[in-house]
Amino acid sequence: MTDQPDQTSTPSTDGPVGETPAQKALRLKTAKLDARPKPPRGGRFQREQAAGVTPGANRPWTHK
Repeated sequence: MTDQPDQTSTPSTDGPVGETPAQKALRLKTAKLDARPKPPRGGRFQREQAAGVTPGANRPWTHK
């Protein structure tokens, strides 16, 4: 029962002193983007994309 609001339920939007509204918006945007779940890194899809075109991939009907 304190007079201070609960700081754990709301994220802090107070930035550094002298921060412009544009800087604040960019800081909040990057924080929101960083909080999003990231796709897995280094999986099969990434290896296939990095490998480029495999030999014979342009005509798969010629291989059995």
